[in-house]
Amino acid sequence: MANPALTEDAVNTGAVAWVLTSAALVFLMTAGLGFFYGGLVRDTNVINTMMMSVASMAIVCLTWVVFGFSWAFGDNGSTGFGMFVGNFDYSLWTNLDMKMWGDSGLPGLCFAAFQMTFAIIASAIISGSLVERMRFSAYSIMLALWSLLIYAPLCHWVWGPGGWIAEFGALDFAGGTVVHISSGVSGLVAGAIVGPRRHVEKELGPANAPFVILGGSLLWFGWLGFNGGSALSVSDGVAARAVATTFVAAASSMLTWLMLERLLKGKSTSVGASVGAVAGLVCITPGAGFVTPGWSIAIGALGAVWCYASVEVVNKVNLVDDTLDAFGLHGMGGIGGAILTGIFALDGGLIYTGSFELLGKQIVGALAGVAFSAIGTVIIVVALRLVMKLRIPEEQEVEGVDQHTHGETYHSPVKKYPQMKESESTEASDTV
Repeated sequence: MANPALTEDAVNTGAVAWVLTSAALVFLMTAGLGFFYGGLVRDTNVINTMMMSVASMAIVCLTWVVFGFSWAFGDNGSTGFGMFVGNFDYSLWTNLDMKMWGDSGLPGLCFAAFQMTFAIIASAIISGSLVERMRFSAYSIMLALWSLLIYAPLCHWVWGPGGWIAEFGALDFAGGTVVHISSGVSGLVAGAIVGPRRHVEKELGPANAPFVILGGSLLWFGWLGFNGGSALSVSDGVAARAVATTFVAAASSMLTWLMLERLLKGKSTSVGASVGAVAGLVCITPGAGFVTPGWSIAIGALGAVWCYASVEVVNKVNLVDDTLDAFGLHGMGGIGGAILTGIFALDGGLIYTGSFELLGKQIVGALAGVAFSAIGTVIIVVALRLVMKLRIPEEQEVEGVDQHTHGETYHSPVKKYPQMKESESTEASDTV
């Protein structure tokens, strides 16, 4: 169905203002992710790690405009291929300019730009499992392919017209499956294929804890638009509920994480505070508009325990080098959030109805996201490995990626100033 022409009467000005503001907030999250990740790696890899997030802003912006949005939100019917992917109606963002997005009260370009910021940060999250060893060129190509072949179809399954997960009845308010399960699982799979780092110095800790705090704070700030903007409206109270539950779940999760660190490791860390907040933000994402602020305290606390345990198990088993715990936080956090939504959702949640129907649908939807993301990523990364090198040379990995890949370093080079001759030094002393 063609989108109606944009008219002044059709535009909901409040909703437009909020969604455009939210788009800016979510876009800022990718920069925050760069700081968050950059602070956690060795100081010889900070620039490259941050560039992996920054590059997604440009790469995925273009893939989303060219085909991604149309494949995600094009109406291809509710049967057959229409259940799994859209069409080409909005390629190059045609049929969106000066058009309304259905009856949402939003211009088509407003909705497309907002959704683009989700695709960007989802793609960037993957880098958390690949930093310190993957070639920047290979990563960039993988990102473009992943955003088109994995993210866009999965987005259609959950949010697009006729998407089978949406029709099935599973809930995902702001991207627990679409963003976090997809990126976390894909990062883990890609990391397994690329292989572990050859040079690991975990005992040295993060290169820059203040970067981690800054990045975590920017993520929390931007997440208010991530979840709140997903209401796509300001008149029904859902946006306010989503913002409130986002605040509360992150706070609950942060404090729970700090207590776990204190009990199990003896100290509560600044990095743990930031990671704990992110865990809560991930877990509340699928249910932000569907649960009450009171129950979001439980979601944050339970999500922190779930993600903390997941991170510890993945690192202890050590089958895959999940460098910055992208799978433990985002993949497992997305799964946990989907399950908790099935328990605490106002409409159909287990605690309200006593029925396991919604919970079962949540589990099916999450597992479908896991399977599709894993299989699709295997195909993409293995295909790339056949035609190009994925890893940087070992000596560059040991010395650090920044200088070899970007010609830049995190630390400023020592400046050499011309030495004064002894006679000049004496004359300068006499004039003082």
